[in-house]
Amino acid sequence: MLSFECDYNNGAHPQVLRHLVETNGLTSLTYGFDEWSESARRKIRQVCQCPDADVFFLSGGTQANATVIDSVLATCEAVISADTGHINVHEAGAVEASGHRVIGLSSTDGKLMPQTLADYLQLFEADESRDHVAQPGMVYITYPTEMGTLYTADEISRLYTICRQHDLPLFVDGARLGYGLMSPASDISLPWLARHCDAFYIGGTKVGALCGEAVVFPRGNAPKHFFSNVKRHGALLAKGRVVGVQFDALFTDNLYFDIARHAILMAEKLKQVLQEAGFEFYMQSPTNQQFVLLPTARAHELKQQVDFTLWGPAPHDASLMICRFVTSWATTEQDIDRLRSILGV
Repeated sequence: MLSFECDYNNGAHPQVLRHLVETNGLTSLTYGFDEWSESARRKIRQVCQCPDADVFFLSGGTQANATVIDSVLATCEAVISADTGHINVHEAGAVEASGHRVIGLSSTDGKLMPQTLADYLQLFEADESRDHVAQPGMVYITYPTEMGTLYTADEISRLYTICRQHDLPLFVDGARLGYGLMSPASDISLPWLARHCDAFYIGGTKVGALCGEAVVFPRGNAPKHFFSNVKRHGALLAKGRVVGVQFDALFTDNLYFDIARHAILMAEKLKQVLQEAGFEFYMQSPTNQQFVLLPTARAHELKQQVDFTLWGPAPHDASLMICRFVTSWATTEQDIDRLRSILGV
């Protein structure tokens, strides 16, 4: 089956897997204190230009989001997100399970816009009953968004300014961070992002690793007892080297950025094939996720030969289905050619 279903249904990039095999016979310290995890931390600090950064390796994206949010927020506090944000839609209530409400604000092309955030906070602070509700304690965004779109540098800068004005930390979910940074439409870099938020994570699971994410507190500002909270949330591996070794490989010789750039190149070729097939796009995405509209019957017919995600009915026409096609570090030219052949273009 030809697959454009997601960007984490392959194994590890060969160089990552090779590093795992090469180090497999060696003993090490546990829980992420091994030599390869320490090497990966040094490389991440260097590439982020944050020499004092706290870096933690967690098992997956949902665990990273839930652990960071729960560790930063006080018991009565909530996290603000775009209504389309991953924590608000696709994490099975993981944040709410720790006792924190997700405040979903209306999004534009999948993004939480600065004015929307500013307007909400103004209304909240003007409410004389505000002490009786969940208190805003953090702002969460994803880069790229769930819809494959990108925040501009200006938008993130304005969001961060608003956050500082209201004493709210800004947390960036970077599950697909590499694919965002390597998009030609991106006008930010990793060091720039590190200067314009209070916490973020570098996704490994979707960008060449078997599993694992690197949570970064860029100014050495990790919450007290964060390591213990990682364990409490079930996100700490006893064999922490499993994640550390992979990030050590990903951040050697620009591998992380090179394989992300490849996925973007494949996405552009995928987009061309979909356009030639006459598909209408639900939203224009400059990253590795592409959303097209297909008649429902046609979508189910195509799924007999190609694996992709049925995102749901189009809001403007229930007879059309939003279909997501995704490229990854593992997508090949041959995959694109096979899709072209199936679609007859």
